[in-house]
Amino acid sequence: MEKPLIRFKEFIKVDEALDMSQRRARARSLKKNKAKIAMGRRRAARKTANPEKLEKRARRQAIGQMFTRLSKGKSKEEVPFTRRQEIEKRIEKMKPKIDRITKKLLPKVRKMERERKRGAGKSEQ
Repeated sequence: MEKPLIRFKEFIKVDEALDMSQRRARARSLKKNKAKIAMGRRRAARKTANPEKLEKRARRQAIGQMFTRLSKGKSKEEVPFTRRQEIEKRIEKMKPKIDRITKKLLPKVRKMERERKRGAGKSEQ
């Protein structure tokens, strides 16, 4: 009997910040399961995103904008780990502001999804 594939969300559960040993363990685990994750990503890319997923993308963009603003224009990769944690804690406290930005970004994200699907159809033909 074939073992069912586990969902990425079930595979990775993040409730609080990870320490360095947890991060290394997570990295090993992801490296071991990268083929399964890639297959799931390819399947998901063929489907049109549902409204919840679009809102999640808009929220991620809103958080990214706030991060850039708080880090004075630097990306997450350029900011040291400890500083990144401080900024992320500050962002968690800005939930109402993030919600407003998310709502404003939603039409843009929907348009991007339509463009993505339109472009995907052309490349497959």
